Amino acid sequence: MTFAVYPSLAGRTVFVSGGATGIGADIVRAFGRNHARVAFVDVQREEGERTAAAVKNAGGTALFLECDVTDVAALQASIAETRARLGPIAVLVNNAANDERHKIADVTADYWDHAQNVNLRHHFFAAQAVHPQMRELGFGSIINLSSIASRGAAEMPAYGAAKAGIIGLTHALARAFGSDNIRVNAIEPGAVMTERQRRLWFKTPESVDAIVQRQSIKTTLIGEDIARMALFLAADDSRLLTKQSIAVDAGLR
Repeated sequence: MTFAVYPSLAGRTVFVSGGATGIGADIVRAFGRNHARVAFVDVQREEGERTAAAVKNAGGTALFLECDVTDVAALQASIAETRARLGPIAVLVNNAANDERHKIADVTADYWDHAQNVNLRHHFFAAQAVHPQMRELGFGSIINLSSIASRGAAEMPAYGAAKAGIIGLTHALARAFGSDNIRVNAIEPGAVMTERQRRLWFKTPESVDAIVQRQSIKTTLIGEDIARMALFLAADDSRLLTKQSIAVDAGLR
């Protein structure tokens, strides 16, 4: 199979949260292959440095900044540093999340608040921080990573609630930023079989196949599938597409 390359992304500054591993790393590498200048944050230093090195070794531009997205001040500082080192941010990908499973009876107020902070709150504050930069450029694309868990996942209600909130936030920001020619969309990944998913939740080939058989298309979903949608939503090819939430789940839900 062959996939699109987007010339409009060349030279544009892209900021990705949670970009060291998993879907985030696939997104970072995809923008690197499209000749964007990519900055990304993560709490995983070793993995982040490894991902940045891989992009650079392939001829791309990547800047890794260690940052916990639940620390809003640190996130804002990372966005400011990205602008200083790579130029105004044209594309924001809010990807960082933690899809930890949890029983309803075990959820405390502190756990709930942390789940919203790591999965939802940083989307707003990152968008708030990049808005002036995109307004200065005269355009921009914000891509929020939601999840099909937003439609109902009994084993992770706090996570699902945050991911549903992302869709509402996407709609609000699209309205608020539209007059500045800034587009805001969401992606709802399905059962993406990252290394983490296989290590924690889908530990056997049989468990992976069981989820694949529930999909309309019987093919294992991988991070590159989500990254290709992010590229499209960031590129000029989708210039009039905003206020949308697109499920990339092979028809699972």
